[in-house]
Amino acid sequence: MNYSTENVRNVAIIGHSSNGKTSLVESMLYMTGAVDRLGKVADGNTVSDYDAEEIKRKISVSASTMYVDYNDKKINIIDTPGFFDFAGEVMQALRVADAGIIVCSAKEGLNVGAEKAWRQMDIRNLPRAIYVSKIDEEHGDYNKVLAQFREKYGPAVCPIIAPCHNDSGEIIGIVDLIGKKAYTSDGKTRSEIPIPECMNEELENLYTAVNESVAETSEEFMDRYFAGEEFTVEEIVTSLRTSVKEHTLYPVFCGSAMHGYGTLQLLTGIVNLFPSPIDAEYEITEDGVQIPVDSTGTPSAIVYKTISDQYGKMSCFKVISGSIKADSTVYNIRTGEQEKLGRIYFLQGKKTVETKEICCGDIGAVSKLASVKTGDTLCAGKNASAVKGITFFKPNYSMAIAPKTKGQDDKVAAGLAKLAEEDVTFTYATNPETKQMILTANGDIQIDVLCARLKSRFGVDVELSPAKVAYREKIRKKVEVQGRHKKQSGGHGQFGDVWIRFEPQDESDDLIFNEEVFGGSVPKNFFPAVEKGLRESASKGVLAGYPMVGLKATLYDGSYHPVDSSEMAFKMAAAAAYKAGIPNANPVILEPIGYLKVTIPDVYMGDIMSDLSKRRGSPMGMSVDKDGNQVVEAEVPMGEMSTYLIDLRSMTQGRGSFEFKFERYEEAPAPVQSKIIEEAKNAFGE
Repeated sequence: MNYSTENVRNVAIIGHSSNGKTSLVESMLYMTGAVDRLGKVADGNTVSDYDAEEIKRKISVSASTMYVDYNDKKINIIDTPGFFDFAGEVMQALRVADAGIIVCSAKEGLNVGAEKAWRQMDIRNLPRAIYVSKIDEEHGDYNKVLAQFREKYGPAVCPIIAPCHNDSGEIIGIVDLIGKKAYTSDGKTRSEIPIPECMNEELENLYTAVNESVAETSEEFMDRYFAGEEFTVEEIVTSLRTSVKEHTLYPVFCGSAMHGYGTLQLLTGIVNLFPSPIDAEYEITEDGVQIPVDSTGTPSAIVYKTISDQYGKMSCFKVISGSIKADSTVYNIRTGEQEKLGRIYFLQGKKTVETKEICCGDIGAVSKLASVKTGDTLCAGKNASAVKGITFFKPNYSMAIAPKTKGQDDKVAAGLAKLAEEDVTFTYATNPETKQMILTANGDIQIDVLCARLKSRFGVDVELSPAKVAYREKIRKKVEVQGRHKKQSGGHGQFGDVWIRFEPQDESDDLIFNEEVFGGSVPKNFFPAVEKGLRESASKGVLAGYPMVGLKATLYDGSYHPVDSSEMAFKMAAAAAYKAGIPNANPVILEPIGYLKVTIPDVYMGDIMSDLSKRRGSPMGMSVDKDGNQVVEAEVPMGEMSTYLIDLRSMTQGRGSFEFKFERYEEAPAPVQSKIIEEAKNAFGE
């Protein structure tokens, strides 16, 4: 079926983990006939959680896109992970969604996942609704959840659907608070039922909440509300649609995915209240220029996600102007390269539905575009501007990764490179100082998933270990020392003799080499060999084997043999001087210090400050951000920060966030130096 832009809705389903997002999507698909059976997360047979890791872990780890046809509208649904490790997947979904639905359970209520989802949609400036899931579970309390949201976000939070219960409190369906009708469902079809009399008082309060929220949308409605007039259904729906688009009202739905309660009412709400892509009016380029969302304009699209596996690569995109047709040609604005599109598809989880054209505002996919990456703009006009891409949080949880079988380092790197096509939120690189390959992601679960995919997709087993800290060594006083290398065997011997002055310097981390030789005691042609011997030696300090920095070495005397002296002999003599002199120059270990900026709700301030003290942190200042959160700035040794992401989430129930970057090196305290030296000795079996 061909759709027009006005008949498309793009909705992201977001919220805390295990709150029922995937089950809700499954109910949407089943009750609209998109699938012929209701999948369950526990059984590993849902449409959206199709990856092997998702099935095994029974959680979503990547955003997946599906669609339903409802009331002649195409609703694209993007199901997102709830674990914070996969926040990048949520950002991809919100980049192409025109509205979002925050899912929270009737039992858990307003939790940190819902708060974060709200904040992310504020950043993206998206309309939103709330869906209270699992209303039929024991200890579920819809009214409590509604009160929590209204207390935090005000009367703009407007109930649309409420649970319907009998005299004994058993949930038997839902009540449409606008149409004032009740419905039940057998999971597949919906039927109307009488509203139980036991709910009259409760519903009057909810009807009042609806009218209050509608009255807030205009002065005319406010006057009519105070005059005691009733709003018509048409007036309520029209007011809600305008207010949702303007972010002055947030409808609240509810239901049970297992029984199908509320699912069709939610879909009706999406169709009637949420904006179509054309309502967005414009996109913004990387240069900040507004370009219209125009169904008749030059074809262009943004790639919001890449799916890469052993079978190939699929680029998922949203059309932002014109329409994208099969077998057409577009330009990748980032690379300037021409891309030939073959077949194009609609997405239904892991399945694809081939189509000839995808209209403006709709979502689709194309395969085999090798050079295309997530965030790229594809356009029929070569000189078009790229639209604003996707901003991801910087990953800050690092582990060293290595193959269990020696000699497979290249295989690990190749596998990570392939995975990075699909997941752009992690980085990997070999640290030249520690010689470890460092994998940096958004948490331990994401790293665990990456390791599992390396094994399942690329056949390489890996092991993780803490990332080593790149310490440095430096001397604190000046010494003068002789280095002498003499070896006599058959034929020519080896002879080199140098006197070198070692002293600290702050001009450069690299070795500064000088010579002050008079009278030719060391011929000039041996100077480079002396410098080379010193540079090679300085790559390992004498305390724990870390690079020596801030060192100045001056060759000021020596002697040579006209026959036995050679470059190798003087190189060895320089190394001997280094080994003999540096231990007497008061060497110390330097540790890297980082700048930390941590943002937390005020209630956690005491725990954070106590934790910083344990990490030898030095607070530098505190402030309050626009959301009322405390912002603490501090300097902390990087060696104390390896588990900070996990610990901060634990201390703040996931509400804290932080930025951390290298600042400088400074001398480590004596007990810390002793520990580092001891660990180095144990590592080398000394």
